[in-house]
Amino acid sequence: MSSAPLTSGADSRRDKAFLGHPIGLAYLAFTEAWERFSYYGMQTLLVLYMTRQLLLPGHIEHIAGFGGFRALLEHTYGHALTTVALASAIFGLYTGLVYLTPLGGGLLADRWLGRTRTVTLGALLMATGHFFMAFDVSFLIALLCLLIGVGCFKGNLASQIGALYAPSDLRRADAYQIYYLFISGSVIVAPLVTGTLGELYGWHYGFGAAGIGMLIGLAIYRTGRRWLPADSPSADPKAKVKVRLTAREWRVVLVLVLLLPVLTIGTVGNQQIFNAYMLWVPDHVDLVFFGHQMLTTWLITVDATVSILGLLAVMAFWRWWSKFFKEPSEINKIAIGFVFCVAGQLSLVAAAAISAGGRKAGVGWVLGFEAMNSIGFANVLPVGLALFARASPKSIAGLMVGVYFLHLFATNNLVGWLGGLVERLPGTEFWGLHAALAAAAAALTFTAARLFRSLLTPEDTARPGTPA
Repeated sequence: MSSAPLTSGADSRRDKAFLGHPIGLAYLAFTEAWERFSYYGMQTLLVLYMTRQLLLPGHIEHIAGFGGFRALLEHTYGHALTTVALASAIFGLYTGLVYLTPLGGGLLADRWLGRTRTVTLGALLMATGHFFMAFDVSFLIALLCLLIGVGCFKGNLASQIGALYAPSDLRRADAYQIYYLFISGSVIVAPLVTGTLGELYGWHYGFGAAGIGMLIGLAIYRTGRRWLPADSPSADPKAKVKVRLTAREWRVVLVLVLLLPVLTIGTVGNQQIFNAYMLWVPDHVDLVFFGHQMLTTWLITVDATVSILGLLAVMAFWRWWSKFFKEPSEINKIAIGFVFCVAGQLSLVAAAAISAGGRKAGVGWVLGFEAMNSIGFANVLPVGLALFARASPKSIAGLMVGVYFLHLFATNNLVGWLGGLVERLPGTEFWGLHAALAAAAAALTFTAARLFRSLLTPEDTARPGTPA
């Protein structure tokens, strides 16, 4: 089993064999692409499936344990929930918990099972969950399997990417952008496959396709195991793992935790794409694209396509920039990303203002949102993951990547609550609120970059492929 970084002879060539990166990145990227195909394939259908079938009379009565679950949600919200509000609440809770469970998954891998076995367990649970979605009665069980499975899978796979590089290797942020590039590619395909199957032939065909995708991802991961970093110490049952952090490492952990609320409010607009965006856009925007009327689920394909273009543009820009100027640190890139997110939300505000006049806005306003938001996304989510993977103490790397995903737990719960307002607020106010949240995140991130520069910026950096 190989470990990183590789810096001499044949090892050095392998270290740059995949787009200037180690071979292991290819296996991890393709594995994640199939996992995200399954995840986003299911998520694309989720709100539409609930509002158009599952939560309607004749189906909702068949869901095992749903009466108590609904009562708990309505008690939490303080009032009875309409079908749309109930679907939004379930969506927010599910997509929020998806980013909480990696905390437990990272701890499980760091302390007991090791990354390989934990990732494998997660993939099997996710496949099971997708197949359970084929039946009304097992809906809540399916969500539980998916939640636990993603928790075991996501953070541990992502932390293996960081382990491919030396601490000062600048390729790490680029690697996570490639990683997200593969994710975006899978999101293009997922709605076309699962969305088309679900909307035209039956929801359960779409969920079944998502389960098959997960099994393909697991096969790729197991095939490429020898090219991946050495497993965490807990993979050896004889190893005794002791964690002792220095005073500086504790300060770094504290600062990273303090960044979570900032990331939370800044990413709300992006995460709303699978929720209120899917419900609001068809009613307020003319979705005729090149002479063809788009299905609602195809909005996700448009989003993923523009996201790929945004990622490619951002990667190319920063590679060009670094040839002539000093490349910004990860935290400054995140702040820049939030500024673009604000511009994206303002495009939706403009579309809402036009539609308030009694006619639908042109699809160009949606494309404007997608373009600005995708550039912002490329500078926030993958770069934030790279920051946590690099800056975190290595003895708790898996755990800290799980901590990173806590902001998406909070974000998606906030998305679920805010999504219920789409029925009550004018579009200008609804999307304007999202723009204000992104603007606050930008200001706070620029401030953090100045205050905590010594903790968040590497002491030295190496160019791609340079020995550390």
